[in-house]
Amino acid sequence: MADVTVGLDIGTTSVKAVAVNADGDVLARARVPHEVRTPAAGCFEHDVNQAWRSGVVEALRRVAGNLTVAAVNVAAMVPSLGAVDGAGRALGPGLLYGDKRGEHASDSTQPGDSGELLAFLAWQAAEYPDAHGFWPAQAVANNALCGVGAIDSSTAMTAHPLFDYTQWDSALAKNAGASVEQLPTIVAGYNPAGEIADGPATGALVGAGTIDAFGEQLVAGADGTGDVLVLCGTTLITWGVIDEEAHVDGLWTIPHTARGKLLVGGPSNAGGLFLERAKQWVGADFAAAAAVSADDLPVWLPYVRGERTPLHRRDLRASINDAALHHGPEHLLRAAYEASAFVVRHHIDLGHGAGLRATRIVATGGGTRDELWIRALADCTGLPVHVAANAEGAAVGSAFMARCVAGLEKSTRDAGRWARTGRIVDPDPTWVAAASSRYERFRELTQAALDATP
Repeated sequence: MADVTVGLDIGTTSVKAVAVNADGDVLARARVPHEVRTPAAGCFEHDVNQAWRSGVVEALRRVAGNLTVAAVNVAAMVPSLGAVDGAGRALGPGLLYGDKRGEHASDSTQPGDSGELLAFLAWQAAEYPDAHGFWPAQAVANNALCGVGAIDSSTAMTAHPLFDYTQWDSALAKNAGASVEQLPTIVAGYNPAGEIADGPATGALVGAGTIDAFGEQLVAGADGTGDVLVLCGTTLITWGVIDEEAHVDGLWTIPHTARGKLLVGGPSNAGGLFLERAKQWVGADFAAAAAVSADDLPVWLPYVRGERTPLHRRDLRASINDAALHHGPEHLLRAAYEASAFVVRHHIDLGHGAGLRATRIVATGGGTRDELWIRALADCTGLPVHVAANAEGAAVGSAFMARCVAGLEKSTRDAGRWARTGRIVDPDPTWVAAASSRYERFRELTQAALDATP
């Protein structure tokens, strides 16, 4: 029986795919880029056919090759939603997390219950009332692979209150202008959504999918109390591992994939979304940025698109502070990395209120290839950074879930055996001392921005 599975990850700027064997060795990898569109202020969307359909099929084709694939599983960000026709093709844009069309009066600071997807549904239903379906990225991808617009129950749970943890809420769907028949099929457990009929990996089972962050957690190895998992992607996500349930204002507390553990933290816009824009603004001279002195940098507020945890403010914007004539682009670039790391430290500091006692950072995601980002995480938190050997963590975790779909594994709780550390980066004492002072300035500036805007 084939023991190779393929995991796919629909990210903000690309689809990643890996083919993995039973030992967790990546046999093939691919990345198919796609555009993230911002057609107007506050909009954040994908071309559904490109990012959620053709990119997925192409990424699978590149890694499947001549391999015999047992199963395939797709991870993606949440929330997302597009209107599709009977063939599963787009009628309009795919709305992504934080798009202004998801704004509503009952915004919450808790995960999965803010109603953003419900607001997306109302907008899509008003624009495309005759749509065959209103599907998130996972459902569109699964339709492209096996003809079924399905999602897994974990992804469905992030749609609360539209999903009541048992089924779609028909009254809420109707109020939004849709019907439950237009929403994706929900597949429980490790049951397959279908199988690939032709093309790459013909005959392989197709899992119902997963959330990208869930896939990352499975194989990162950040399972011990005090570990801090940092997902360095377009979205920056910080999760501290704790033993007992506790809640802190501004942060989320969710179950961990590791038995008996919980995670405290949440997502931020201060990841690649901010850093890529900062590089465009100031120029990306990494060698010069790496050579600047530790004792003299300006301080960014990295809120190019508002902020999620821990501030929960859509209206915040980025700014550069304390810049002087002697500062060049290299200083501004290095300071941008610090700002991203300061956000991680802010999450860790707030996590103390939930009992978090951070001992190390486990970094995963595509941004781990950026040495300045990893260096900043170590220096700004004072913690050693254990960098995952595979940057495509969400795709690798999704590949392990595919093993469960194929019956090759009993549970995702065994995914920790695939965790591998590529390198360890220790904090530089000189930079730790200087960054600590700037961190206090960062917190002051953040509070001032919060106080100055309604």
